[in-house]
Amino acid sequence: MLPDQKLLRIPGPTPIPPSVSRAMSQPMIGHRSQEASDLIETIRPGLGPLFGTSEDVLVITGSGTSGLETAVVNAAHPGDEVLVIVTGAFGDRFAKICDAYELQTHRMDVEWGKAADPEQVEQYLKDHPDIRVVFATFCETSTGVLNPIGEIGKAVKSSSDALFVVDGVSAIGGVRAKMDEWGVDIFVTGSQKALMLPAGLALIAVSQQAWKVIESNPQKRFYFDLKKYKDKIEGNSTPFTPALSLLFGLKQVLELFEQEGLDEVFNRHQLMMKMNREALTALNLPLLTDDRDASPTVTAVRPNGFNAEDFRKVIREEFALSLAGGQQNLKGKIFRVGHMGYSSPADVLQTISLMEVGLRKIGVHVEFGTGVAAAQEVYTNWGEK
Repeated sequence: MLPDQKLLRIPGPTPIPPSVSRAMSQPMIGHRSQEASDLIETIRPGLGPLFGTSEDVLVITGSGTSGLETAVVNAAHPGDEVLVIVTGAFGDRFAKICDAYELQTHRMDVEWGKAADPEQVEQYLKDHPDIRVVFATFCETSTGVLNPIGEIGKAVKSSSDALFVVDGVSAIGGVRAKMDEWGVDIFVTGSQKALMLPAGLALIAVSQQAWKVIESNPQKRFYFDLKKYKDKIEGNSTPFTPALSLLFGLKQVLELFEQEGLDEVFNRHQLMMKMNREALTALNLPLLTDDRDASPTVTAVRPNGFNAEDFRKVIREEFALSLAGGQQNLKGKIFRVGHMGYSSPADVLQTISLMEVGLRKIGVHVEFGTGVAAAQEVYTNWGEK
């Protein structure tokens, strides 16, 4: 193992492209300068297509969780009844934020590893007509589940007047999103996942319906007041000091997306998901989610017959390969493989090969090349159908 070599295969933070690192190392500029305004003006048109919206995307200096809290304090009036669809640790985080603001929080808890059922959401809203906001998670990072946001959005809009707020932190940039078509009112993401940047930017898109609610909302807020960001973005600025180095990097990320083409970006993530799932299945490693609910950005494995933490430890020590562990009630019970952002089929083949060695190291008998061959078959045949 080389001392500076790190193989980061977790669902965030993710590896950063060299060209993005170079972009972020540019000399600092004044955040109220014309250069800064020009930078923001250049970035703005490339953000909407990632969310699938014609609305402006607002940029907040903060983590993904800052974006979730921003969504809560702007969408929900004090004391509102809200529904949080909880399919894992990050749905639970949405609920905790709502509780912190003393909202009347309804939880729809779904078995971890399963996606939410839109029909159940629709019926819940019919049974609770005073719910004003519905919160959901697009990709539930803790389980590798991709929730059917389009179908849930249709259920929300057909059965209520509630706003629909979605955490897209580990999905935007790796999974096709259709905010306007799906009826999403506030869509949030963070920079350190499929957007291939360090943590520090929260990006938020807001519908016209949501703006009507936000503008009449008496909830006290200062830094997270979206009205301030809306006013400033129209002049290519921000209300508070932006993370300029990250904006330099974001500009380069958008150029990389344009060069590859968004359709191909999403296709690459689908391919990596399929390669991982077929390889892990060939190695007789039980997957936490079924194919229908699987996320293109992260795959969760529930080992049978060996300890997930022992496995993660040996591949980290032998190869500097980092996989993620489980969270909350899945802690120590699963491991998660990230395949998003600056990640390619070549990375998947390397990761699967090293995992095979790691399994042997902890006493799990696998035939070398079994998982790799399965992934190679997927890659070779991809796109032929």
